[in-house]
Amino acid sequence: MKIKKVSDHIWSLKSWIGMPIHVWAVTDEEGVTLVDAGMPLMATKIMKFVEQLDAGPLNRILLTHGHVDHIGALKKVTQEKEISVHAHYIEIPYLEGDKLYPGRKKLEKNVKKGIVQPLKTDEQGRLNSVSGLTPYFTPGHSPGHVVYYHAEDQVLLAGDLFTSKKGKLQKPMPLFTGNMKEAVKSSTIVEQLKPKQLEVCHGNTVYKPAEQIEAYVRKMT
Repeated sequence: MKIKKVSDHIWSLKSWIGMPIHVWAVTDEEGVTLVDAGMPLMATKIMKFVEQLDAGPLNRILLTHGHVDHIGALKKVTQEKEISVHAHYIEIPYLEGDKLYPGRKKLEKNVKKGIVQPLKTDEQGRLNSVSGLTPYFTPGHSPGHVVYYHAEDQVLLAGDLFTSKKGKLQKPMPLFTGNMKEAVKSSTIVEQLKPKQLEVCHGNTVYKPAEQIEAYVRKMT
């Protein structure tokens, strides 16, 4: 597993399983938050990295969505650590196998029921920030996909909202994207937030992504 410090508070942990798969460790004064959980074989190395980081305990896992390449380490990590796991409430019935992911032929029981809890919201229904990360609802790749913005570091952890190649924004994988039109609409969150850099699960860092988003949307519509 390749480890890279993305910013002051964020580390990228990458494995290659036919394609790059990233998860992110985010530190705050209380410890470490993991964004996404990759594949099962990443679990031991993730926990070893958190110990070596020596920034406090692993407190929680935040999911961008529930596809298999984003939840693989959950079982082992949650068996060994008493931590909470969160996703958008819309995503939970899909990852638990109660609803069929758009475009799929079979229900996916990717996570045992009761493990994943909904992200908390305020009285206006806005998603609450946690550990310096603010979630934003970005459906399309999956029904309950979210991204996480670290305002202090100006880094957007975008999950599968995009892929990337050579520093350029690319569309999410069509085979696994339930509604590409909706995903493209959600991509304009980049224009709203204007992050300094964007990280994706499958690809490399994109710097100043807001400068690319107009051309990306135009190409995709």
